[in-house]
Formats: sequence, structure tokens, C-alpha cells
Amino acid sequence: MQTSFTAEQLADPQVAESEKILRRCVHCGFCTATCPTYVTLGNELDSPRGRIYLIKDMLENGRAADAEVVTHIDRCLSCLACVTTCPSGVDYMHLVDHARVHIEKTYRRPLIDRMIRNVLAGVLPYPKRFRTALALAKVSRPLAPFFDRLSPLKPLAAMLQLAPTGALRRSDSMQPGSRAPEAERRGRVAILSGCAQPVLDPGINEATIRLLTRLGIEVVVPEGEGCCGALVHHMGKEDPALGFARSNVDAWTREIEAGGLDAIIITTSGCGTTVKDYGHMLRLDPHYAKKAAHVSALAKDVTEYLATLDLPKLNSRELTVTYHSACSMQHGQKITMAPKNLLKNAGFVVRDPPEGHLCCGSAGTYNIMQPEISQQLKARKVKNIEATRPDLIATGNIGCMTQIGTGTSIPIVHTIELLDWAYGGPKPAKLH
Repeated sequence: MQTSFTAEQLADPQVAESEKILRRCVHCGFCTATCPTYVTLGNELDSPRGRIYLIKDMLENGRAADAEVVTHIDRCLSCLACVTTCPSGVDYMHLVDHARVHIEKTYRRPLIDRMIRNVLAGVLPYPKRFRTALALAKVSRPLAPFFDRLSPLKPLAAMLQLAPTGALRRSDSMQPGSRAPEAERRGRVAILSGCAQPVLDPGINEATIRLLTRLGIEVVVPEGEGCCGALVHHMGKEDPALGFARSNVDAWTREIEAGGLDAIIITTSGCGTTVKDYGHMLRLDPHYAKKAAHVSALAKDVTEYLATLDLPKLNSRELTVTYHSACSMQHGQKITMAPKNLLKNAGFVVRDPPEGHLCCGSAGTYNIMQPEISQQLKARKVKNIEATRPDLIATGNIGCMTQIGTGTSIPIVHTIELLDWAYGGPKPAKLH
């Protein structure tokens, strides 16, 4: 794609990077075939190619974002299926990240939209606030149909409908400190505790710690570590996203210097994609660039790390598992076979759903901010999963678990919970 940025514009390193990305696009349109929003809506501007044109026009002309640009960028799930498909290697992820930051800086959203986004950014990354918000959501759930009738308030309806109805279990499993290996020591790792996941499903990290320590791995929960920053990063809120990244880099660097780390284990694939990008996010920060690059190099999805440990093959459990590969896993981190191979070796029959490359519609806060498109994608995903007739569904991302779980009666569990069970841990609570 030909560009015409000025030398003054290219002096901005963010613009210079986006210009290089734009120039790689050859207009081939391969990305349209795998883009969930284009497949759903059929609008060229809701395809990666269409959004690239909008971003190019906005940045090249040095103008503020307008309502049209915002509408179509907001509809992007950042699923990155287009990146997997693109034959030219267009780095769409960093291009759309730049566009979102530009939107946040130059476009004034309607009041209700601003308020909802600020509430999400101020609540979801903080476990205590999130837990309180979920308690309020239970009481407020009867208001969902009223909110759903008013277009600007549809995100509030989606929020209430997605909130769990049962009691939230509290767990002290992620208190800072070290968990000693139960077998001969084979390694030392840190684990990302995260923000939303330990509130919604603390059993995921508990299963991870149990399995790793049984396998001889020391697991450390660092002091001062928290939200990875993905939620605010995808809203274009650059400063808080970088703040979360720096805090985590500091926390993990202290552990690296204190006792060394073989890996930083991440059990939510959406977080994993972001942490693996810390080196890029902080590349312009002279105080953090090197440390962030080291952290990103150590970051591993839990299945990615387990695949290096050579676990024994187990006899069949005669349970059929349909594996849903989260977009952040297959497209963001390019991890496709490790989770399925681990499940097969643990004795499960593993099936792939049709259209496995398409997003389920969760995508961080997407199922709140774009509920109508999200519902269409969820229905399509659930139909494809149920067509495989599984006993249960496995995936590696809490957002997908929440999204898909609201659309089917088939139990959905984290991959690590099944692996923990297979290798000596308790049966996942959802399967009782």
C-alpha cells in the first residue's frame, strides 16, 4: 500500500511504525474470509482491509477520529484471525492498537459511552472492586430488560446478563509467596494471578499450582503483580495499560533477580498475548525496554510450558472433549497443538469444532460494548461446538468460558483443570 506521510509525521515513532505496517498491505482481501465481523455484517469497513483504509486516511491526514472511524474500529474484536490469514505479514495488531490510542486522544465519545468505558476500566482490573460490582449486578439483574430496550444502555444490560448468578468462591491460593515442589525440583516459575479470572473462577490457578508443584516445579506468586493491562490497552487507554505493564515487569524482575525464573506462567490466553507484547509496548521506555523484553521472552501459556515437561501418556477416560481454541491462543500466540496434544496424552478424546478460527464474541469487554454482534458470534460458536456432541468443552481463556458458558448446558472447563484431574488432582467442580 502506497503511503504519503510527511517527514514531520514520521518523526513520531508510533506513526513511523504504523506507516511500515500499512505499506505491507497489498489489498488482497484474504483477511475478509476469516474476519468475524465481516463474515457477520458483510460490510467492507468491518473487515481488516476496510479498517486499514480508515486508519491510513486518519493518520496520514493527521486528523482526529470521527464517528465513522470509531464505529468500525470499535467493532473490531482484535481476534487477530486476519494476522494468521495474511500472506503479506501485515502487523494488524499493532496498527489497530495505535488507532485506538489515537481515538482515545482525539475523539470525544457520547457521555453514556464514556461513563461505561470508565467504569469498566476502573473496576475490571481490580479484583476487590470487581467482586463488589458482581455482587451489585446480582441485585440489579431485573433491570437488564429495561436497559436492553435503550440503545445507549445495552452495554449495561449485557453486563448484568453476563454476571454469574451463583455465589463467588473466595480463595487465598494467590497470596504472594512461594509454593514448594512436592517432587524432585525441576524448575521455578512465577504465575500471573490476574484480575477477573481469580474472582470468576479461582479454581483455574489452584489447579495450575497443584499440577505444577506435583511435577516438581516451584511456583511463585510475586508481590506487587496484578492485571496485565489488556482490558484498558484494548480501549486505547495507553497510560494505565503501560502502568500495569511496568508494575508487572518490576514484580517479575525482582523474582528473576532473587531466585531466577524458568518461565512466567499465564493461564488466561488473552493476558498471555499482552504480556508477550510487553517488550513492544515498552520499547520506547529507556528504563523498562530491556526488562520488558526479558519478561516477554519468559512468558508462557501454561500448556506451552507443560508441553516441555514430557508428561506421561495415560489410558483413555472415555470422555469426549471439544477444544475451543481462544483467538488469543491460536492467532495471538500461535499456540495450536500443545493444548490438544496434552489433553490427548491425558486420555481424553479431543475434537475440533467447525469454524474453529472464528471468535466466540467475548474479546475482553467486547461482549459488553458490542452485545448484538457478540450474541451472533456466540450463537454461531455454540452451534458449531454442540455439533461435535462432546461431553465437555475445554478452553484456555476465562472470557471464552464465560461467553460460551452462557449459551450452552455442556460443561466448560479450563484445559488445566482437566490436566490436573488426569494427573492426580481433584475432579473439576463443574463436572460433578
